[in-house]
Amino acid sequence: MVTATFRFYEELNDFLAPGRRRREFTVPCARAATTKHMIEALGVPHTEVELILLNGASVGFDTLLREGDRVAVYPKFEAFDITPLLRVREQPLRDTRFVADTHLGSLARLLRMMGFDTLYDSGFADDEIERIAAEQARIVLTRDRDLLKRRSITHGCYVHALRPQQQLREVFERLQLARSARPVTVCPACNGALHAVEKSRVEQRLPPRVREQFDRFSACEACGRVFWEGEHWQPLRALVDAPT
Repeated sequence: MVTATFRFYEELNDFLAPGRRRREFTVPCARAATTKHMIEALGVPHTEVELILLNGASVGFDTLLREGDRVAVYPKFEAFDITPLLRVREQPLRDTRFVADTHLGSLARLLRMMGFDTLYDSGFADDEIERIAAEQARIVLTRDRDLLKRRSITHGCYVHALRPQQQLREVFERLQLARSARPVTVCPACNGALHAVEKSRVEQRLPPRVREQFDRFSACEACGRVFWEGEHWQPLRALVDAPT
C-alpha cells in the first residue's frame, strides 16, 4: 500500500467529505491504484474531471500511483487555456445530445425546448442509461454520482441544482450551450422534430385565447402536438441571448 496527497479544485470539492475540501490531504491507496480509481474512491465522478496533475505533470486516468505522489485534480477550465496539457478525455462529442436520469424529467423537457435532443424515460434504469450513452454518444445528466463513475460513461454532468430552471442554467453555463441552442426545433413532449406550420392548419385545435394572441406555430412530426412561444419561453430565450 502507498500513500498519496490530493488536492481538488473548485466545484469538485462539493463531492468530498467536508474535512477534505479546499485543502491538501494524504490518504492510503489500494495496491496498483490508478488516478481514476482513487479520485472516484474519494467521491468524485470521473466525468467531472478535466485535468489531473501528478507531481506537476499532466496525466490520464490510467496512471498508477506511487508512494508520495501529489495529485491535483481540476474541473472544466473557463479562465485559461490548457491546450498544451493532457485533457483526460480525447475530444468533446461531435453533437451535443443528452440522456437524463429518472430524476431530471423537467430538465429534459426544458432542454428539448431549447433545441437539444434529450432522451428521457421515467423507467430508465442505470444500466440502460449507460448503454444508451455509449451506443449513441450522449452526455449523461444525473444527480447520481455513482452512475457517472461507470467506466463506459465518458461524458457526463452531475447536476447540483434542485429546481428545473436552475438546473437548466447550470447545464447551459457549465457546457457553454448558448451558441448551439435552437429553440422551437425539438418537441418538449416526445423529443421529435418540430417544423413550422401555418396557423390555418392548426387553428381549430387551439384554445381560443391562443388563437387570438399568437400567429406562429410549430408541430411535431412524431406526435403531432402543436406549440407556440408563450410567456414560459421568455426566461429560456434569455439564456440564449445572454452575452458570452
